[in-house]
Amino acid sequence: MEIEAAVVNETGGPFEIERVTLDDPRADEVLVRIVGAGICHTDLSVREGNYPPEPPVVLGHEGSGVVESVGDGVTDVEPGDRVALTFDYDDTCANCRCKDVAYCDSFFEHNFGGERFEDGSSPIHSDSEPIGANFFGQSSFATHAIAHEENVVPVPEGMPLELAGPLGCGVQTGAGAVMNSLDVDPGSSLVVFGAGTVGLSAVMAGRVVGATTIVAVDLFDNRLDLATELGATTTVNPESVADVVETVREATDGGANYAVESTGVTAVLKQAFDSLAKLGTVGVVGAPPLGTEVSLDVNDFVTTGRSVRGVAEGDSYPKEFIPTLVELYRQGRFPFDELVEYYDFEAIEDAVAASESGETIKPILRMSDA
Repeated sequence: MEIEAAVVNETGGPFEIERVTLDDPRADEVLVRIVGAGICHTDLSVREGNYPPEPPVVLGHEGSGVVESVGDGVTDVEPGDRVALTFDYDDTCANCRCKDVAYCDSFFEHNFGGERFEDGSSPIHSDSEPIGANFFGQSSFATHAIAHEENVVPVPEGMPLELAGPLGCGVQTGAGAVMNSLDVDPGSSLVVFGAGTVGLSAVMAGRVVGATTIVAVDLFDNRLDLATELGATTTVNPESVADVVETVREATDGGANYAVESTGVTAVLKQAFDSLAKLGTVGVVGAPPLGTEVSLDVNDFVTTGRSVRGVAEGDSYPKEFIPTLVELYRQGRFPFDELVEYYDFEAIEDAVAASESGETIKPILRMSDA
């Protein structure tokens, strides 16, 4: 079928909306009419060349929409179902069989390969030439997308469908870091470095699980104000204090029990580690360019019992965790809609600019009506 898609034709180039051809779904695939798609930092990192796939490519990995058709082997969803799209995985390796799907043995190939995992083909073409696609098993910066049975999650009535896409990556990553990866205890202290989508989702999750001290650290005062509304008990702007680490340690009575680092800046990761109390843990969510290294004093591990834990996708099993977040949203306990501003699909470059400037925390592109 002919669709419209936002194509990146060169590294660092703009998203250009073009008419392209989309394949029919194969046996394990799902054709989704995209209603909304969140813009995530990872999309922009790929555009800048920090991660594969290379241009030309259709990105987008926080899509939501309506199932239009399914392959013969698909049983989880059917035409007409409302769905959120999330990351892809093989569902067969040892980690997937234990529901640790964010650590799928072939996660990178399924999500950053720019092609179908099975045979290297692409479901998107222009003038018979393939365009990189299957990004996170979806490439949802388009009016329609080919997804997979593994990475589609039904969305119940009563949840705005155009809002659901960010649950598939940024929101579940921040919330999951707190609720799954770190398993933050009630009554504990939590510091979140970076108050974007991931960080503010972590703040909201901290309130849900009963952390009594929640510190948000960010350079934008408007984001810190929102963090306070969403559950932060203290906020810190590094430009307004002499020592970020000491400020956080004072706010957490000697050091935080848990920290979430969502900026992808190694100097901030060092601050997060140094802000911990003894036996504290920092969950590393922010992803800098491949090959980035950080230096920590080994004795700080040995003498304090602190630990550093990598976090992918919030250790989420999306088919169970996304419905949990939807229910928390419906109860008014997880108001992630406070992070969102909507943009028409044709205004994708405006949405990107608003995201990069910090003006908008989570832009969502609207492709069609629900």
